[in-house]
Amino acid sequence: MKRILTGDRPTGRLHIGHYVGSLQQRVELQGQYEEFILIADVQALTTHFENPELINESIYNVCMDNIAVGLDPEKVTFIQQSMVPSIAELTMFYSMLTTVNHLLINPTIKSEARNYGFGEGQGEFSYDFSRLTYGFLGYPVSQSADITFCNADLVPVGEDQVPHIEFTRRLVRKFNELYGTNITVPDYKLSSTPRLCGLDGNSKMGKSLGNAIYLSDGPDEVWNKVRNAVTDTNRISVKTPGNPDVCPLYKYHQTFNAGEADNIASMCRNASIGCVACKKLMNECLNKFLEPIRERRATYESNKPLVKEIIESGTAKANEIGNEHIAKIKDAMHVKI
Repeated sequence: MKRILTGDRPTGRLHIGHYVGSLQQRVELQGQYEEFILIADVQALTTHFENPELINESIYNVCMDNIAVGLDPEKVTFIQQSMVPSIAELTMFYSMLTTVNHLLINPTIKSEARNYGFGEGQGEFSYDFSRLTYGFLGYPVSQSADITFCNADLVPVGEDQVPHIEFTRRLVRKFNELYGTNITVPDYKLSSTPRLCGLDGNSKMGKSLGNAIYLSDGPDEVWNKVRNAVTDTNRISVKTPGNPDVCPLYKYHQTFNAGEADNIASMCRNASIGCVACKKLMNECLNKFLEPIRERRATYESNKPLVKEIIESGTAKANEIGNEHIAKIKDAMHVKI
């Protein structure tokens, strides 16, 4: 089978936005490809270097969340990034061929730098070089090494990650032409599912934004978040007709209650259902969706050594592949004596 490389930064538990954007697709593809799930703890340090304890605990949480949604540890390989030396070596080799300008103009880097406060000015975006770190700027180089240390054929991505994959493809071609290596030029599979917005109406659901429902949230937590979710801000009473097209919660109905979404939209426009009733329906749908995930997760929460074993076993497999691959690359580069 062809090989897929995908993964998560361990900076907290995963949420339903992760499920819609990537986890669901991983479950669907696990029988069709050899699937590697990278727990990218090194890359997590680019924004959380002052809180390594969070990253350490999140390694377990990310693994458990992936398994809880339906990924089979017997079919997929979980890898701890920092424990694979070939990734670090390949990152360094790739960095020698990468210009700073190519990194600075990367649209994803620009967007993320703005989100994390590494930019300055109100108009034309510019970087705050007094705060921008080497690790953050070099994220695409590191990601290229993640993808190619095992010669992955395919990378499932959201639209915002496409520039990174195109960067990787160009870099690998350049590397192969220069050194005569045979590193696989990866392709990408674009997710067809629209990104799920945050409960606060923000276009992005994020762990750092506090606007997410986590896969591990209990029923009370889910209801508390749904109850306080932003809806149509122009709808001032139950009798006022609403506009589901501008209601963040309606997007959740389209995703988790698709069979009733059109009916709910019609009732909203006709003022025959209020926001509270709409939220109660959504709460029921979300808890019905999350309940089996919680049950599967509980099995692993009570057996942390098993989770550690799954990660260590997958990482050992990755090292066998990565060590063999990096040895061939070094031979081609004539850096071995």
